[in-house]
Amino acid sequence: MGSKTVHVRKRGYDVLRDPLINKSTAFTAAERTALGLTGLLPSVINSVSQQARRALAGIRGNPSALQKYVALAALQDRNEYLFYHVLAENLAELMPIVYTPTVGLATQNFSQVFQRGRGVWITPDCRGRIAEVLANASVDRNIELIVATDNESILGIGDQGAGGMAISIGKLALYVVGAGIDPAATLPVSLDVGTDNKFLLDDPMYIGWRQSRLRGAAYEELVDEFVEAVASEFPGVLLQWEDFRKDNAQNLLARHRQRVLSFNDDIQGTGAVALAGINSALRILGQSLTEQRVLIYGAGAAGLGIARQIKAGLALHDIDDQTSKRHLAVMDSRGLLIDDKPFDDTYKTELAWPSALAVERGLSGGAGKNLVSVIDGFKPTVLIGASGQPRSFTEEVIGALCRHTPRPVVMPFSNPTDNAEAIPADVLRWTQGKALVATGSPFAPVEINGRKISVGQGNNVFIFPGLGLGALATQSRSITDAMVAVAAEALAHTVTADELASGSLYPDVSRLNAVSQIVARAVARQAHQDGVAMRSLNEAIASIEGERWSSEYRTCVAV
Repeated sequence: MGSKTVHVRKRGYDVLRDPLINKSTAFTAAERTALGLTGLLPSVINSVSQQARRALAGIRGNPSALQKYVALAALQDRNEYLFYHVLAENLAELMPIVYTPTVGLATQNFSQVFQRGRGVWITPDCRGRIAEVLANASVDRNIELIVATDNESILGIGDQGAGGMAISIGKLALYVVGAGIDPAATLPVSLDVGTDNKFLLDDPMYIGWRQSRLRGAAYEELVDEFVEAVASEFPGVLLQWEDFRKDNAQNLLARHRQRVLSFNDDIQGTGAVALAGINSALRILGQSLTEQRVLIYGAGAAGLGIARQIKAGLALHDIDDQTSKRHLAVMDSRGLLIDDKPFDDTYKTELAWPSALAVERGLSGGAGKNLVSVIDGFKPTVLIGASGQPRSFTEEVIGALCRHTPRPVVMPFSNPTDNAEAIPADVLRWTQGKALVATGSPFAPVEINGRKISVGQGNNVFIFPGLGLGALATQSRSITDAMVAVAAEALAHTVTADELASGSLYPDVSRLNAVSQIVARAVARQAHQDGVAMRSLNEAIASIEGERWSSEYRTCVAV
């Protein structure tokens, strides 16, 4: 990955059309002669810094976030080295553009802003030849990492059809910046199995597979073929599942995690980043996880992942699954999950309280349907939002929380920004600045009582690049629950004393690369402890700490 030269067979305009080769005005005179570029570019030779200043000014000149997204996407399609140079140097400013919240707008408007095909769309028409499609998409490239979505549960905005490709592209861009993965080794995939979004189906501009969404056995057979094709075409590849509907997310993870190295970011990544935020808050409070009572508002894929990860954290303190119920409660749209009735979503059984505990807390029957009532009965110290219900953490809710704990931890995690369960400024005002707040989307610092309080963003970007890098560096056969748990633990320890003092429960995103390396090392060590690593620990650590892919231009050598 650290090679300073690249061998180029293409000539002339074919060089300029390849974003993994094109350096535009940075090609030297010798390179222009050798590659047949003489006269195809202005005569000036720019440094990457000069190019970056020009590109950044052009991006900033766009009046809306969506237009900035389109400008960044166009840059990526022209020149990947320059794109990543600009992104890495301005990550705090541009990450909300390439990913949440702006990527949500990009998925909704994907057909309108589409410029160039990137990645692979697998449709039902590809049945029987998915391996061939993947092979065609990866000619002359060694694919190590895939982010795949079926586009059904995009952030908090639901079924977006083919537009979900923007999510896969954005996640892979953050892998490159955070973990130094070679972009040539990445492949974004949209499992475009149709859509039930009537607005898209009626839109004459829609570019996706214009059919109702594939369901049932036909859906499973298509995904099975995709997984088999991935395993055969790209041995050792890491497959990240992204934005699947909660039942499919759970089923696909269980069905395929032993067939191909894989994890689900909405379940495992979200769970890990939430646990890390709690652990950071506990550093401020000087308390242990075993002293906490955590209420999760929302029982979808994110709520499931958060609950599982908190139980894994409690297990590190010898708290068994049954005892963990006294530390953890989960609510869905119908109220507190209690095992006195069957659930349509069978996974909710593992999250449900035993009915005896609900009776003990005065939350049986209809008493557990209301958020304030559950808070008064359970007396949580931590409240996490994973519901997608905007502003559901009202002043009354936060007031109830404060009746039972002097410094509540409040984490409205739903994305995008408009779906957050609370606005941090409101929570801090209602608690006179005592609450410890983190969010899923970016929010500006809050001024209260003469103090400027930073709002840390619990973005999965702090987990998935390091988790993926650690798994790839060890050539792991699978990603274990313990590997995800130590990723959360490692992330919490990267938050500096100054960041904690500012109120932030997460590190500054400008340190993403360093944070990802720390997480990757912890994951690599755990992979060896769990017996799933096929590469020695010393080799894996050397790979993680060695020279990774960077946006520095390579010298082009004509062949």
